Amino acid sequence: MAEKPLDVIIATDCGSTTTKAILIERKGDVYRQTFRGESPTTVEAPFEDVTRGVLNSIQEVEELSGRRILDGERIITPNDGGKTGVDIYVSTSSAGGGLQMMVAGAVKAMTGESAQRCALGGGAIVMDVLASNDGRHGHEKIERIRQLRPDMILLSGGTDGGTVTHVVELAEYVSAADPKPRLGIGYKLPIIYAGNVGARSEIQRILGEKAALTVTDNIRPTLERENLMPARHKIHDLFLEHVMAQAPGYKKLMSWTGAPILPTPAAVGSIMETIAKRQGITVLGADIGGATTDVFSVFQGIFNRTVSANLGMSYSISNVLAEAGLANIMRWVPFDVDEGDLRNRIKNKMIRPTTVPQTLDELQIEQAICREALRLALDQHKLLAVGLKGIQQERGIADAFDQTATGQTLIRMEDLDLIVGSGGILSHAPRRMQSMVMMVDAYQPLGVTRLAVDSIFMMPHLGVLATVNEKAAMDVFERDCMVYLGDCVAAAGTGRSGESCMTYEVTASDGSRHEGSLPFGALKMLPLAEGLTAKGVFKPAKGFDCGAGRGKPMEADLRGGAAGLLLDGRGRPLVLPDSKAERVAALQKWASAVGLYPA
Repeated sequence: MAEKPLDVIIATDCGSTTTKAILIERKGDVYRQTFRGESPTTVEAPFEDVTRGVLNSIQEVEELSGRRILDGERIITPNDGGKTGVDIYVSTSSAGGGLQMMVAGAVKAMTGESAQRCALGGGAIVMDVLASNDGRHGHEKIERIRQLRPDMILLSGGTDGGTVTHVVELAEYVSAADPKPRLGIGYKLPIIYAGNVGARSEIQRILGEKAALTVTDNIRPTLERENLMPARHKIHDLFLEHVMAQAPGYKKLMSWTGAPILPTPAAVGSIMETIAKRQGITVLGADIGGATTDVFSVFQGIFNRTVSANLGMSYSISNVLAEAGLANIMRWVPFDVDEGDLRNRIKNKMIRPTTVPQTLDELQIEQAICREALRLALDQHKLLAVGLKGIQQERGIADAFDQTATGQTLIRMEDLDLIVGSGGILSHAPRRMQSMVMMVDAYQPLGVTRLAVDSIFMMPHLGVLATVNEKAAMDVFERDCMVYLGDCVAAAGTGRSGESCMTYEVTASDGSRHEGSLPFGALKMLPLAEGLTAKGVFKPAKGFDCGAGRGKPMEADLRGGAAGLLLDGRGRPLVLPDSKAERVAALQKWASAVGLYPA
């Protein structure tokens, strides 16, 4: 698709609480983000019109930029070459709870998982996964479908030419439940059928009258192949035609935009995919919010997204405590804290979700919880970002009856090139170094990995812009959105505290040079500012691996950042001392070594 020639772009993201607008302008050959405004989202009472919040946020951009963008309730297009108008307006939305879906597949670990990956990649929150073998009785499935009231249902099952009984049975349950959509009255619930082509006529007979049925290509045409894109495109189309059309004010908003509105997570996924494809790299991204944590990844060219709907830093903070356990949170707190006091602080944050830390102690506790939320969300992501299950490479006696013998996770930390963090606690940490260390502690990357944070949560805007003009999106992503923190070089292995785990020689493009030995159990930060590059030679001690293999030296091209170059000699897996006194001493030693907190 040819890119539209654009000079001035206005983009909004209608979030569940805040609507954020950004202005992007062409400056010579490159695009830059120049002004931004925000306003409370107005999808709920008393306004019940999403466009009010959009207009308010754009008005703020008008005031700051001196550019006239609005004419009453109309966005002026195209721009006149001076200070009036814009060439295009684009938007994303997760207002009103975003896109909520239910998915169904014949076998839970195969088509059920494929359907889940399809819906999550399309930007949905998956409310439940139904399957023939999910252990629930028919009446329980029917009751569950009735209770949930999703925005749409994705029904899949069976390979093309295979059995039709399971997927027809699922359709019968949906028909018996006769589910009603969450938004709007008097319109039929959208259902996408993306299963065995041989069952299409039966599905049409069962659901054609009761629902707004859309039929598309099978998401699992054979056991060896997944085909998610046709169904994902249908999800986006139905999101616009049905779901958005029912939400207050969206019909008006859709008439303003120059490109289809995307669900916010789908737009973030779109920009992640674009980066990975254009730079030929593997990417892992996390967006940690108050209620949920989204994880995105591109490994082996395959995009995956998961939503940990119960892991967040305010509304869901007690769930992080419940899932991680108090001991796992306390292991990251660099001072002696009473268990009861820690529980009270966490509960206080849950009932006052908009508070920000007022003391260094409070900040350190929040950052400890963030590490665990990120770790748990990645663990959940690894379970879904897997190779296809149901395929047998080589069958042994032991797995002859195990249909799910494959399904290895695609997430291999040693292959990871870039980690991108987003969300308040990462984007707005008082020191950039804190964001870097939180992500390194949570993800434990291996070898050389670049780390970055989204400066002001601009990725949704850029994701939808990439569908119209990829160059504009990538220019702003590189120059204004991403804050590169620096590279982390980590050695895998374990050793004795204080003994060398690797030696390093780093020669920077400004002529400065650093060399030395890194003791096992130590963290070290080398100055390497943004804009600088460096050549690094790392020689691991016997039994350690810097990315080239055990004991093998590794050369790497390094890039500077807001924090610097982090050398991590704490080993992989990272194990903290059992004794509380030793653990607190270790955390304090690491914090002072890299200047994590004020002295």
